[in-house]
Amino acid sequence: MGLYEFKMLSEQEQFNEVLNGAGIYLDNYLNGNQRFNLYALAMFFVEVEYNNAANKIVGLRAFKTGDLLDRYSNLDGIL
Repeated sequence: MGLYEFKMLSEQEQFNEVLNGAGIYLDNYLNGNQRFNLYALAMFFVEVEYNNAANKIVGLRAFKTGDLLDRYSNLDGIL
């Protein structure tokens, strides 16, 4: 399944694809009470956003490149 097919799924179907085996967990990013987990699916990435204080999933975003992916880079401060 490609990015565009994934985006055509309902939100519940997208969560099922990511969290029930198709998604490979890669990394996370913390920002205050928000936690973002990065998953790889086929040839694209999905970021799942959690609210730590409420202990619930807030949403998800699918993408291939860009600023969302850059925040998972460990290159800050190296260059």
